[in-house]
Amino acid sequence: MHPRRPDGFDGLGYRGSARDERGFGVAFPARSFSSGPELGHWVTTPPDIPGSRNLHWGEKSPPYGVPAPSTPEGPAEEPLPGGSSGGGGSGVPAGPSTEQLSRFAGFGIGLASLFTENVLAHPCIVLRRQCQVNYHARHYHLTPFTVINIMYSFNKTQGPRALWKGMGSTFIVQGVTLGAEGIISEFTPLPREVSHKWNPKQIGEHLLLKSLTYIVAMPFYSASLIETVQSEIIRDNTGILECVKEGIGRVIGLGVPHSKRLLPLLSLIFPTVLHGVLHYIISSIIQKIVLLILKRKTYGHPADSTSPVQSMLDAYFPELIANFAASLCSDVILYPLETVLHRLHIQGTRTIIDNTDLGYEVLPINTQYEGMRDCINTIKQEEGMLGFYKGFGAVIIQYTLHAAVLQITKIIYSTLLQNSV
Repeated sequence: MHPRRPDGFDGLGYRGSARDERGFGVAFPARSFSSGPELGHWVTTPPDIPGSRNLHWGEKSPPYGVPAPSTPEGPAEEPLPGGSSGGGGSGVPAGPSTEQLSRFAGFGIGLASLFTENVLAHPCIVLRRQCQVNYHARHYHLTPFTVINIMYSFNKTQGPRALWKGMGSTFIVQGVTLGAEGIISEFTPLPREVSHKWNPKQIGEHLLLKSLTYIVAMPFYSASLIETVQSEIIRDNTGILECVKEGIGRVIGLGVPHSKRLLPLLSLIFPTVLHGVLHYIISSIIQKIVLLILKRKTYGHPADSTSPVQSMLDAYFPELIANFAASLCSDVILYPLETVLHRLHIQGTRTIIDNTDLGYEVLPINTQYEGMRDCINTIKQEEGMLGFYKGFGAVIIQYTLHAAVLQITKIIYSTLLQNSV
């Protein structure tokens, strides 16, 4: 047999195989072949990749002697199919570095927002929940000044762990919620996302999916709530999976002993689902409204859109601002319902919390609410309407801190972009 190799081929690293005939061969430079037309089937090209210089269907290889565009060795941008270069006449554009910086900065901004929501604001969540379940507290802590004072007292008497307890369990609850939503949507026709052409049936099925998700995560939410309000003075060194263990024990009726005042999970389904669904609806509506306003504001100032720095800011910050406003509005509107929900979840669990009036000592939780309606009426009669807003000063500190972090990251981001342009 004659070797399957053309006469004009110089033989540099060639190995004939069936793989090359199927279109998986290597496209060698034009100078390695003779100019004969019978060699066309020896030149193979990989499938066309967006942004590459591969030939499109119907195009031919350039004739011998015409210099083909070479691959740049440096970071210069590759020429476009139309022959124009995105880097101007210099050949070394500043676009890739700016694009990489914008992607990195956008990731950093999102990470900073996530860190603020779940880590930096956790002390505010701890104190806020302790004030909500403290039914016999005389100081309601409606302003951030008293909240800062009581935080300092807890940190002085119990150490920093008193303000960071239960943070791992909050991440577990979020993971259980996301996992349950994904599994339920996978095995049921309930949509996880709502399309733009929505209808009432699709909205109802989507809210049903959210309701089922909150029901699945409800026992773990109760266990996480106990970890965040339990006093560090009598608290044992629990493991990171203690929330999962107590959540499962709450479902099957085993684990930590509870009193007879413990409400069954069936009695907690309605307030839990009501709070979760309302929080989701309010936050979604506020988010859409804020995004619409910000987009109209951006389109109304076309002069600002010409600036690369402003265009980069418009690509990342509107969604973060919308999420911030949505979370703030939903927390403020549903704060009384959240107070009722936390008291129902904590009742009968033999939980001992810190004294939010003094900053030291501990108090037991001995409520005897019969249900959601009884809890609302009791708070209204014994503590007044402001009793539903105990610990509201912690919410003010939480979102003030969040807004400050967003503003600082925006300033840093703008400075980096201006220096790179």
